[in-house]
Amino acid sequence: MRKFWALAILVVYAIVLLILSLVSIGGFETLGSSFDDKINHFGAYFLLTILIFNYINTLNLKKGLFYALIIASVYGIIMEVLQKYLTNARMFDVYDMIANAFGAIIAVLFVIFYRKLKLK
Repeated sequence: MRKFWALAILVVYAIVLLILSLVSIGGFETLGSSFDDKINHFGAYFLLTILIFNYINTLNLKKGLFYALIIASVYGIIMEVLQKYLTNARMFDVYDMIANAFGAIIAVLFVIFYRKLKLK
């Protein structure tokens, strides 16, 4: 049952992330910085990586963190490419891809750190 819910939550989140990546989003509260968008990308892909890892963990695969990092990073790249070719509402941005990958990397480091704390 845990596997079902882990996958269901992951799929719903990935679909919501896909939709939000391809439509124009207006009216969001800003933090007042010039890089709010990058913070949003970082957070979105941090959470995506955690959800991917959570699902992979239910499959008992070795190197689950590595797979989660790769899948989330590739998903972020695909979203940026789709923005370039499928919509005029959003723009392709290499810095968004970097923020996505950085969110995934920090999520992996977070899980590693959490596991070490949990073992003590």
